[in-house]
Amino acid sequence: MDRLLLEGMAFFGHHGVHPAERELGARFVVDAELELDLSAAGRSDRLEDSLDYRQPYSAVREVVEGDSCHLIEALAERIANRLLAFEPVSRVTVRVRKRPPLRGEFASFGVELTRQSQSDPEGAGRGRDW
Repeated sequence: MDRLLLEGMAFFGHHGVHPAERELGARFVVDAELELDLSAAGRSDRLEDSLDYRQPYSAVREVVEGDSCHLIEALAERIANRLLAFEPVSRVTVRVRKRPPLRGEFASFGVELTRQSQSDPEGAGRGRDW
């Protein structure tokens, strides 16, 4: 299966378990891999035969900048569900990273999950934390 890659999308959101995180907000970085058949677009060179990446980008932005979640797992789940709504996306992998207000040295904390459309005969994929 082919993949449309959206990497390093950064948005400001108000997600977190602690009240300060939800009040002050933070920068969230999202990567998304959308699996779909891109062969028609490759042959035709027409946007109409592909998925315009501006649409999933806007959907991710709306989710991250929208209603608060306590956990980035829930945020990633919301993003995956929104991205699976785009035809003909059959599977998505979503990575969400943030730098919480913790003492110590680290680049970021995050989650990665993979989900498949309900019409996919293999069922939903499994996510993993890292």
